[in-house]
Amino acid sequence: MQNEDKEWLDYRARFAEVYDNSNYESPLQSFVMRASHKLTESPYNEKVKFERVLEVGAGTGEHLAFVQHDFDEYVLTDMDAKTLSVAAQKASARHEGRLTFSVQQGGSIDAEDNSYDRLIATHVLEHIYYPHLALKEWRRVLKPGGVLSILIPTDPGIAWRFGRALGPRRNAIAQNIAYDYVMAREHVNSCNNLVALMRHYFPNAKESWWPFKFASIDMNLFVAFHAVVEKPESQV
Repeated sequence: MQNEDKEWLDYRARFAEVYDNSNYESPLQSFVMRASHKLTESPYNEKVKFERVLEVGAGTGEHLAFVQHDFDEYVLTDMDAKTLSVAAQKASARHEGRLTFSVQQGGSIDAEDNSYDRLIATHVLEHIYYPHLALKEWRRVLKPGGVLSILIPTDPGIAWRFGRALGPRRNAIAQNIAYDYVMAREHVNSCNNLVALMRHYFPNAKESWWPFKFASIDMNLFVAFHAVVEKPESQV
């Protein structure tokens, strides 16, 4: 891209290589990140089945390891082909024949209406410009009665900023990543605005906050939303 910053181009070129180390290298940081994925999957055990599942912004495939429920097909999408290749190396053998990998933008899904039984987006919505349009797009591809599962960080809450300073920032700087600049461009949506949007479009969604159960952006690190999609007959 013309006039793009060198720091951004370097970061994007190395993203697939540095993501796992940046987020899972330290024991504390790994514990917190794993807790976010567990929180997202806590409502659905091995007795539950979603036939077709779409994960948006799957990255290096870290979330799939926490999925307990059964499925026939699981589609992992990401805008970065290199990160998807890492995901394929991690997961293909374990779920042979049931995984599909597709390079796509998170806010524009290449799928027919009413295609999926569950859509998962962990650590994704805070990155997407025009998140209200992404939410409507995700709703479009879900079947009536399908489940939309979203997890976001509580950025810029106090606990989130404090935790970020303890580990992720230091780890990124050690890898010559311009962390503050990158995060300013990566996390373009605040938690409070995203929560307001999700509550508007899915007023009956169930919320789960972590590590505390009460809804507080400043005290918690993550919030998960699970919405059962309802559609009028004209959209079925």
